Amino acid sequence: MTDLSAFPLLARINSPEDLRALPEADLKKVADELRAFLIETVSNVGGHFAAGLGVVELTLALHYVFNTPYDRLVWDVGHQAYPHKVLTGRRDRLDTIRKWKGLAPFPKRAESEYDTFGVGHSSTSISAALGMALAAKHKGEDRHVVALVGDGAMTAGMAFEALNHAGSLDANLLVVLNDNDMSISGNVGALSNYFAKVLSGRVYSHIREGGKKALSIMPPVRELARRSEEFMKGMVAPGTLFEELGFNYIGPVDGHDLATLVKTLRNMRALKGPQFLHVVTRKGKGYEPAEQDPIKWHGPSAFNVATGEIPQKAAVSPNYSEVFGHWLCDMAEQEPRLVAVTPAMREGSGLVEFAQRFPDRYFDVGIAEQHAVTLAAGLACDGLKPVVAIYSTFLQRAYDQLVHDVALQNLPVLFAIDRAGLVGPDGPTHAGSYDFTYMRCLPNLVLMAPADENECRQMLYTGMLLNQPAAVRYPRGRGPGVRIVKQMHTLPIGKAEIQRRGNGTALLAFGAMVEAAHASAETLNLTLVNMRFVKPLDATLILELAASHNTLVTIEDNAIAGGAGSAVNELLMSHGLRTPVLNLGIPDVIVEHGSREECLKEVGLDAAGIRRALEKWLDAPQRQPRAAGR
Repeated sequence: MTDLSAFPLLARINSPEDLRALPEADLKKVADELRAFLIETVSNVGGHFAAGLGVVELTLALHYVFNTPYDRLVWDVGHQAYPHKVLTGRRDRLDTIRKWKGLAPFPKRAESEYDTFGVGHSSTSISAALGMALAAKHKGEDRHVVALVGDGAMTAGMAFEALNHAGSLDANLLVVLNDNDMSISGNVGALSNYFAKVLSGRVYSHIREGGKKALSIMPPVRELARRSEEFMKGMVAPGTLFEELGFNYIGPVDGHDLATLVKTLRNMRALKGPQFLHVVTRKGKGYEPAEQDPIKWHGPSAFNVATGEIPQKAAVSPNYSEVFGHWLCDMAEQEPRLVAVTPAMREGSGLVEFAQRFPDRYFDVGIAEQHAVTLAAGLACDGLKPVVAIYSTFLQRAYDQLVHDVALQNLPVLFAIDRAGLVGPDGPTHAGSYDFTYMRCLPNLVLMAPADENECRQMLYTGMLLNQPAAVRYPRGRGPGVRIVKQMHTLPIGKAEIQRRGNGTALLAFGAMVEAAHASAETLNLTLVNMRFVKPLDATLILELAASHNTLVTIEDNAIAGGAGSAVNELLMSHGLRTPVLNLGIPDVIVEHGSREECLKEVGLDAAGIRRALEKWLDAPQRQPRAAGR
């Protein structure tokens, strides 16, 4: 735990009530201590960093002015919520954040009454806050509700859907826009560009130039128009957009000026109906390296505060994101029709090099997953070969588009799905636990899961050459470290690979679980199959193994319900076979945050857990081994 002797004011704040008991003149000192506390703590344990530093003053002002938790404060995403956690009774546990049994990485309702809404994905705060405001009105409660949204989240349609609805109601809702010009990757279509877009737009330009010509023969009127234009530049942006949506717009306000923030929030607290406060902040505020490179400092591991050095572990092999990034560049050199689409995950998905080398073929759509998928569908309609680089958890947000706009139209879009399975420190909101389940039911889609880095490369190549939708899903981090063959070749669709022949039981392992199952297959002399394809399954091989083995065991890092194991069960049932099958995977529980290894251990999907499950299964008398091939 961080020594609090250097933070005398912060040490006295165990709840927002303690904060509100302080004189306003002390808030600047509290802000300084809070920022220093965050830098010291995160430098020791790692975690989300730059976003929190940028909202220190804003967080203090909100808790100081509003009577939280009675008044509701709803965060968007939660990368920026570390200061909020410190001020709401979790200061002494901040060094456990993102660790097993420690503080959650994002606001979590079960963790604190001050976390009014659980978040992890962006652009939900306005909808949730509006719901709370309407509930307060329905119950006759004089409750204030505040949604704090980063402008990166304003690139998602859901935020504007909520604004459009809220502006037509008289619910007491305050939306605070934290305008820091950033999401995670650099912002695309950021709200901060709205002014320039309006004043440089075609309609405005035509009116302006046409008006000049028309008024050139009327000097007095022309002078009036000139002055009106200057007034328009001062008034039209960015507030007009929100005024037109029905909000009372205030701003922009300096998000690091505590006195102004407190005064403005107090004034707005007295207003009724939908209100909009535009606050300008600097991501990484107070730590120079983070201010200069907020993308790098979005979520660093432990680092040296004095030097700004983030120690890097020596890599013996590329991680899966890097494997994808290298393949994408190699493939782009061969295939001029290839284009890449991502929803604001350039760095996380391994797209930095591609974006630099092929800028005209790179489309970062911002935090707008639905648009990303349908954009790719449109690109495919006219002959291009789109690759959508997306995290498994974020693809969930675009499921309707995956179904209707890609699968049902049988369009050749390739999905490179990162962070599949249990992801670790970011917790259940970011886990990719359901993609086998929600994708294998879709028509036309080929679904692949590589067992190693080289197989990932070859599967991506295979999917690129298909004239139908395809997906390659792979976990966070590194694989077993196999040699990657630069020469690309296609894999036979729907064909598995037998890695070893054994007796009695056949292990049908999918993706990363092939490596995890290998030790048990060797020790217990079991057949081990790298299934490769979730859809289509290798039905011929599965039926042959069912006939030659006592039992089958499916192993996947996906929810057991409806997953790859369920597909095997359905196949056997459709052929009237009663071969006993054990399905190992993620049970019907929420797996909390921790390292990926700890999460896998918790659900028995590490090597030791698989071994225990197999020994228990095989101990049953009716499952004694018999020779393979019998």
